Amino acid sequence: TDDMALAKTVYNLLFRRTSTFAVTIMVGAVLFERVFDQGGDAIFEQMNRGKLWKHIKHNYENEE
Repeated sequence: TDDMALAKTVYNLLFRRTSTFAVTIMVGAVLFERVFDQGGDAIFEQMNRGKLWKHIKHNYENEE
């Protein structure tokens, strides 16, 4: 029943008080947004490899 002990510890640390619950939700939302945004950018770049300006600009820049 280590799962129950872990769940009880998490509950007591993060969810028991309204203030810590609110902070936990806000921090979780910020972290989720960062991971989702970076993941979306990585997928977009992978799907468009060779088509984006940063991948082809060397073909059009003057070497002066």
